[in-house]
Amino acid sequence: MISSLHGTAAHVADDSLVIVVGGVGFSVAVTAQLARTVHVGDDVHLHTNLIVREDALSLYGFEAREELTVFTQLISVTGVGPKSALGVLSSLTVPQIAQAVADDDDAPFRRVSGIGPKTAKLIVVQLAGKLQVAPAAAPAAASPHGQVPVQVTQALVGLGWTERTAAEAVASVAETASEADRASVQALLRLTLALLGPARKESVSG
Repeated sequence: MISSLHGTAAHVADDSLVIVVGGVGFSVAVTAQLARTVHVGDDVHLHTNLIVREDALSLYGFEAREELTVFTQLISVTGVGPKSALGVLSSLTVPQIAQAVADDDDAPFRRVSGIGPKTAKLIVVQLAGKLQVAPAAAPAAASPHGQVPVQVTQALVGLGWTERTAAEAVASVAETASEADRASVQALLRLTLALLGPARKESVSG
């Protein structure tokens, strides 16, 4: 496993670098932002992940360790490969990714090239509670409850509502619910069911 590289940039492309370490050049896939900041001859230190395939060995490098951590978590999501994960990190900062997951908001991921609606939703669902990164501009008190709306939405889907209807109802209830209710799956589910119940009966009877 190659966990880091420290050497000289010998070549810079839009999304990759060649780093020479001890006379050996390593081709490393990097985010577009990082590639724009590196010039040939620069001293470069990267945290890396070596992806082993039957037909290739590919290195992915990141300037910050937290980017590498998020990269490894992204590629653990069903349907997200290394290139897609790198695309996410090229489009969003780590705090922005954490914020989207905490808010159960898949829209930022859907805007990333190569990430479809289903995969975007899977990123939010499968990374919920796993990102140990402070969300962007998020109050400290909000982070512990980020997974509650996700769990309530999933429960409502299991009860027969569509994911969109469930998510919108949960968001609506959360806006006016107390801090204690927003922190409790049971309380938020009860309040959301109270909102959805009559509307659902009307749609069935009609």
